[in-house]
Amino acid sequence: MLYWLMKRVLLGPLLHLFFRPRIEGAENIPDEGGALLASNHLAVSDSFFLPLKVDRRVTFPAKIEYFTAPGIKGKLKKWFFTGVGQIPIDRSGGSSAQAALDTGVRLLREGNLMGIYPEGTRSPDGRLYKGKTGIARIALEAGVPVIPIAMFGTDKANPIGSKMWKPYPIRIKVGKPLDFSRYRGLQGDRFVERSITDEVMYALMELTGQEYVDIYAAKAKELQAAEEAGRPATLPEQQQRTAREVDRIPETEAG
Repeated sequence: MLYWLMKRVLLGPLLHLFFRPRIEGAENIPDEGGALLASNHLAVSDSFFLPLKVDRRVTFPAKIEYFTAPGIKGKLKKWFFTGVGQIPIDRSGGSSAQAALDTGVRLLREGNLMGIYPEGTRSPDGRLYKGKTGIARIALEAGVPVIPIAMFGTDKANPIGSKMWKPYPIRIKVGKPLDFSRYRGLQGDRFVERSITDEVMYALMELTGQEYVDIYAAKAKELQAAEEAGRPATLPEQQQRTAREVDRIPETEAG
């Protein structure tokens, strides 16, 4: 109830007024049944505009910190993120990561639409980064299609670090569903999961027109921070660290 109140009465009309969002290819999203909406991730506002323009309810996993802050401000934040269709995910690793995967699979098997960001975090510079294989594990476990989604303009409306959004036209482009039923039963195979994830990222690259970078966005942020602090990482160091990185579940996050 709160989701639809936010979408149609409290928040949605304002977003339509100031940002004039439009969607192309909405017919590629099924009218019923579970599906993963795999989007590029330019800004926090991605998680607002996509549900706004999709007729069905879209649920996003969000870091649990959005729901556990103390005090009145924390309660308001929990109320707000619940209202816009997000569910808490503990990303601390180990059993928590598995619980996050299980939550996604359950939602999809129940016939819901789930939004997910394969890059795992926002792009630090507008480019498209390597996807995490959690999306492949969820898709195979739940037996659902993956629908690539391209977001345009959200980084202009909601630049990184900004506290206020700026009016800017938002465009959403929905690609054709990707069917991975040919890999059914092969979840847990790292090569299969990487192949699926790379196929999703290639579809996103074609849909968005973004330059693709074959490292994780989180790692790119670390390298960027190191360079800004006067500790630039060389390319060989970067490649070695990337090779050792373990995939984690894709997530919605504000950092």
